[in-house]
Amino acid sequence: MYALYSLLTAAGMLLLSPYFLLRGLAQGKYLGNIPERLGWKFPRELRAGGSPSARDKTIWIHAVSVGEVLAVLPLARRLKETFPQRRLVVSTTTVTGQKIARERMPFADAIFYFPLDWRGPVRRALLAARPGALIVVETEIWPNFLRECRRGGVPVIFVNGRLSERSFRGYRRALAYSAGALSGFLKHILSDAALFLMQSEEDAARLIALGAPGERVLVTGNLKYDLVEPCDSPLSAWLGAELATGERGPVVVAGSVLANEEAPVLRAFADVEREFPRALLILAPRKPEQFDHSAAIVTQSGRKLLRRREITLNGSGPGALSEPGNVFLLDSLGELAGLYRFADAVFVGGSLVPGGGHNILEPAAFRKVPIFGPSMENFLEMAGNFIAAEAAIQVKSAEDLGAAWVGLLRNPGRAARMGASARNLVDKNRGATERVLGRIVRAIGPDGGAE
Repeated sequence: MYALYSLLTAAGMLLLSPYFLLRGLAQGKYLGNIPERLGWKFPRELRAGGSPSARDKTIWIHAVSVGEVLAVLPLARRLKETFPQRRLVVSTTTVTGQKIARERMPFADAIFYFPLDWRGPVRRALLAARPGALIVVETEIWPNFLRECRRGGVPVIFVNGRLSERSFRGYRRALAYSAGALSGFLKHILSDAALFLMQSEEDAARLIALGAPGERVLVTGNLKYDLVEPCDSPLSAWLGAELATGERGPVVVAGSVLANEEAPVLRAFADVEREFPRALLILAPRKPEQFDHSAAIVTQSGRKLLRRREITLNGSGPGALSEPGNVFLLDSLGELAGLYRFADAVFVGGSLVPGGGHNILEPAAFRKVPIFGPSMENFLEMAGNFIAAEAAIQVKSAEDLGAAWVGLLRNPGRAARMGASARNLVDKNRGATERVLGRIVRAIGPDGGAE
């Protein structure tokens, strides 16, 4: 089955290679990290440092993209504090994840791209990093990688694991269509992991139902509740000074907006503008490839547009936000979380379209009421807890979103009460980092080898 899996993934890559080539040429993505992902070339620091025996105790953290990097950040710091003599290396799959990891994890000994899941690239990556343990954020399962880790005696620990109902149904359908042929293969893959530390009882139950050994599946909570509140930044200082003039307000922040969500967000903002003509919308697209397209949509709406990349932060001109109709487009990475502090109303994107939703904890940590759409499959339990506590609002359409924004802006007392409930939920659910850390220490032992 491993040979068939490798053949099918290779065929898929071959079929998709024209797409990746065109996008790589157009956007400067994918092509630059291909040698690293194939295991042909790694950052010098990945191979450097310490004796071979010390390097065998390296802790390798894999976080796919931005969300996973931010979720594991407190745990990564605690691992470095707990094991100061060991190297800590971090891999990502996406370019944006790589950028955020380099910005937020200066304590890491190396940051690099995760290998493609073929035996050659995987073996070369393991030989370069020489890990004593591997920590995978969430539940990204790569069969060849897990098998090579087992063969090399490297314990693989999944942390912050989750398996949504939609993903679970997809696995079950695939198993049914294979007439049971994939069932044994999946059980074998899952048995290669040393430990699964899941977010919730539901996630754990689904994983066990797919064949994971029950004794290796534990519930430790959601690392994302242990988020580190962003400090003031040059951008937040600039924006705070602009808003302090009193020229603009209220402030509406629409964060992590996916393609095709810009237009409904702008329609909803029009409802706010009718009642609050000097309102400011901060629009933050989720992906860099959206930036120019999002800017075009704002311009086509007839609004004045100010882009983050145009701000020099030493004064792009006094009163840059003073004119009505402004939309501030946050065409940058890693700066959104710190701007929620200025919001009078919030929308968390990836939810008005079928995107599965995004993290609602960043605005909640600033006592802001998260508003999101119907598609929250990736955060179903969290969204349900917030709604039950009257700490969030779920909407179905642009019209609902506009009404929700206007309702909170008209009633600051209600917004404050709901915001306090949101922050209380964040505080009440903290602690997963220490629980996960304890399990990792018990699993890999104080000397970095598996117990």
